[in-house]
Amino acid sequence: MSNSQSGRLGFGIILILVGSLFLLDNLNLIPFDIMYNLFRWQTILIVIGLVLLATKPNKGAGLVLLAIGVFFLLPDILHMPYFRFRLFWPVLLIFLGFMYILRQRGYSGRSSVVPDGSMDYLEDTNVFGGGEVVVTSKNFKGGKVTSIFGGSNYNLTSAKLAEGINIIDFFALFGGGTFVVPSDWNVRVEVTSVFGGFSDKRIPTKDKKEESKELYLKGFVLFGGGEIKGY
Repeated sequence: MSNSQSGRLGFGIILILVGSLFLLDNLNLIPFDIMYNLFRWQTILIVIGLVLLATKPNKGAGLVLLAIGVFFLLPDILHMPYFRFRLFWPVLLIFLGFMYILRQRGYSGRSSVVPDGSMDYLEDTNVFGGGEVVVTSKNFKGGKVTSIFGGSNYNLTSAKLAEGINIIDFFALFGGGTFVVPSDWNVRVEVTSVFGGFSDKRIPTKDKKEESKELYLKGFVLFGGGEIKGY
């Protein structure tokens, strides 16, 4: 089953479950306290996270939603309403540390290209900062961009793609990034966003594209954003 088919199946299952719950509630077959807990925002995040884990090949978004939902729901179940607020920032810092270490070790939840030490590979990390990056490589092979509480603009208009699929692995947490690419590039975008967004603002053109070369921009955005622009 393809990714799009799995996504549609998951969305259909959610609609069926929600409709069934409303029907049972209208028939007074579900106690009020159970219905209240089922439709709390924490529970909704957990359900969506479980559906994403079951239907998406990239498990990152599902795991994040599941973790956020459980983190904010457990204190109410354990009757410790102030527990989550005391733990939120320490847990967030620990999470940031783990994510940064994993990114540096090359893990991103999906296969990625390996840098060869040349200028043809972009590797950029922005933490509480950012800037303007101009790529002029004539054999650009992709790269890895990490933005945490920061972000940069990446100008690729003077670059040339290498043969085959060239991957840019993008991760943003409370940050973002902008990629400006030539209008004649084949670009495929697959970025998962949770409490954020990633927009493709390219305007379709009739410029001849090199079918043997492709830029594949993939990644994950949490509480952040990004965009890709044509030139």
